Amino acid sequence: MPELPEVETVKRGLNQVTLHQTITGGDVLLDRTIAHPSSMQDFLAGLQGTAIAQWHRRGKYLLAELEKPAARGQNSGDEGVRSRNLEGKEDKEDREEVQNSVRLTHRKPKFGSADSPEAKIQNSPTLQSPIINHPSPPSSPSSPCPSPRSPLTPAYLGVHLRMTGQLLWVTPDTPLPKHTRVRLFFEGDRELRFVDQRTFGQMWWVPPEVTPETIITGLQRLGPEPFSDEFSIAYFTQCLKNRQRPIKNALLDQAIVAGVGNIYADEALFLSGIRPQTLCTRLNRKQIQQLHANIRLVLAASIEAKGTTFSSFRSVDGVNGNYGGIAWVYARDGEPCRTCGMVIERLKLAGRSAHFCPKCQR
Repeated sequence: MPELPEVETVKRGLNQVTLHQTITGGDVLLDRTIAHPSSMQDFLAGLQGTAIAQWHRRGKYLLAELEKPAARGQNSGDEGVRSRNLEGKEDKEDREEVQNSVRLTHRKPKFGSADSPEAKIQNSPTLQSPIINHPSPPSSPSSPCPSPRSPLTPAYLGVHLRMTGQLLWVTPDTPLPKHTRVRLFFEGDRELRFVDQRTFGQMWWVPPEVTPETIITGLQRLGPEPFSDEFSIAYFTQCLKNRQRPIKNALLDQAIVAGVGNIYADEALFLSGIRPQTLCTRLNRKQIQQLHANIRLVLAASIEAKGTTFSSFRSVDGVNGNYGGIAWVYARDGEPCRTCGMVIERLKLAGRSAHFCPKCQR
């Protein structure tokens, strides 16, 4: 499943190419992809004639803030709004952030050194300015959804990629992939395609004057963003101190920290020298500090590498992510540890694979 770095990569790509272009119509090829509203015609009608002002990310969710563009003397009509079942502008801040963010090499840093995760993170713009963008009016750093709602509050298009979802920005004559579920047509002869092989991905249209959390209820259950001030060491310590569960399982709990998944939980635990099955209650203060810093470190490194491609993930222009080539332990079971040479092992925790080095992680 795409995790925070992959969704952030998609968000940045979408912000470079899709903004301020009128949506002229669409085509829903698989009805169950649309989580709200229940009518496919209402979903497409809500989007038609709007444009995307800005894409935002909350955890693994994408939220497109919609605007009504000024009249341009063109007739969008009702063409292109249809539904059927199918069986079977570059952001300067983002660009500078990527250029300046952490570079992760295969020399395992020592905690407290100049090369340590916490030293690198403190100097990274990724931490100094949280990855989430916030619409106007401003809201808390951990949420892209404005509150309270003003009379001019826009509608939103929500997207969750789930396991295999992709958003691709293409020309209409690009061959249609077999697993295309939704097509949105834009002025200028472009379209945004939602391609999803496993069909778990979802899209929502949130009408004006309705909070996104009301319609996209999963947003209500998300904890703080890992780069936000709310995700402090004190908060993290409080979350873990009384939990009788493996630390790997706790890191996958989106109510504790939003956006971390299987890949980056494994990576952060490796850099922290903590085995994935270690109970939360057994972690000491220093280990929690290390883990907190390393969560941010591995996420920043993967964002710079444009995410991880182990199966179906692609950026908005169809490019693979590069983090998989530098991963420390994830999906490397049976291979030698990049630090000590010991063979990487894999175990199952709550139905999920966990990868670790038996020597580097105690």
